[in-house]
Amino acid sequence: MLHKINKKGIDAFIWEVDIKGFAYWKRFGFSLLRMFYLIVRDILDGQLTLRVMSLVYTTLLSIVPLIAVSFSVLKGFGVHNQVEPLLMKMLSGPLGSQGAEITEKIIGFVDNMKIGVLGSVGLALLLYTVVSLVQKIERSFNYTWHVSEHRPFAQRFSDYLSVIFIGPVLIFSAIGISATVQSNTVTQRLLEMQLIGDALHLASQLLPFLLVIAAFTFVYIFIPNTRVKFKSALIGATVAGILWEMSGWGFALFVGGTTKYTAIYSALATLILFMIWLYVSWLILLIGASIAFYHQHPEHRTIQRGVMRLSNRFKEKLSLILLLKITRRFYQKKSPLSIESVARELDLPMDVVALALNNLQKQGLLERTQQIPAGFIPALPPDELLIADMLYLIRGAGETHHLRTDKLPRIAAIENLQDELQQSLEQQLGQRTLKSLALQVESTQNMSQV
Repeated sequence: MLHKINKKGIDAFIWEVDIKGFAYWKRFGFSLLRMFYLIVRDILDGQLTLRVMSLVYTTLLSIVPLIAVSFSVLKGFGVHNQVEPLLMKMLSGPLGSQGAEITEKIIGFVDNMKIGVLGSVGLALLLYTVVSLVQKIERSFNYTWHVSEHRPFAQRFSDYLSVIFIGPVLIFSAIGISATVQSNTVTQRLLEMQLIGDALHLASQLLPFLLVIAAFTFVYIFIPNTRVKFKSALIGATVAGILWEMSGWGFALFVGGTTKYTAIYSALATLILFMIWLYVSWLILLIGASIAFYHQHPEHRTIQRGVMRLSNRFKEKLSLILLLKITRRFYQKKSPLSIESVARELDLPMDVVALALNNLQKQGLLERTQQIPAGFIPALPPDELLIADMLYLIRGAGETHHLRTDKLPRIAAIENLQDELQQSLEQQLGQRTLKSLALQVESTQNMSQV
């Protein structure tokens, strides 16, 4: 009982305070506190950690094929010999001597993978294993961003392969450029100067951290199947980068005190530590994605969680508004509206708008375009679609094969009442069409401007 009272008190302190009139520093502090609350809530909810565990499992299966593909690409640029030192540096920091052991094993597996031995089927399975990892990451990010639609298969495959093939080249190019700059004669002379040398030394120390933030920013912008603003992605990436560095130090201390576990688990201790480090790393990446999402969509920063409960009246009015906006845009010959653009215009959560648009599509009232991001256009000629028929289809949205109105018991009084309501609606609306409604809105707006 005391626990519930304390929780209610904390919730009231964080969420029931109007912070608009506060000073900037106090408003900023409350915003950080609310963001921290939301992230902890998402972790305790279980879905985030469940997806992290799925990514850990997929990573264990995909890491050798991924490095093998990257190794093959980098070999064409003559920088493949840098793979092992980079992997050693990444793993040795948090895992210590176990990191060196894991690196040696992984590189050994990669060396044993020969294309001639694998054959065409083996090569296809190798690429599929690598692509499945990126697909898992996209689905996790789409869940965080409340996106239910995935990329088309052809686009998904081409985008994934672009990341897999081009990503390693960009990473090693950045590392190579930084190494070249540091060894440059001009740079060496500048390093000899006191203030400039100290500044360049500090910059070289910060460069790995900045590269991590840049990589996270790229992932947050590119992977989700929605438009992510650069500022939101950068904020999420910065927090994730800080957590990444802190976790590396903390994990190194943790590994230093695991001698007892090494004695108990023997050879398995290295694998267990590697899996724990993968878990922490993926969790940090998804936490950064959540921060980017909440920053871009402040309407989701509420104590309410789960699926929003919408009244039938709200869903019906929202559906009519969406159909009207999409039809008017169709006649104005403008580009089709996407889920995000409609949500931003109506100031509504994206998942609410997405649900309404998807229901209208399932009822055959809208069609989804093939552009990126996907837009919506009328599926039926607006000059032939009667408003009465349109309302009938809207009210039937969400019904499935197993849950239809004709599956319910037939009671004569209720059947007659529903028939009378539909007949009254048809009689009142007559032959009015969706096009006439759109033109009516257009003329009303023109009159208001006169």
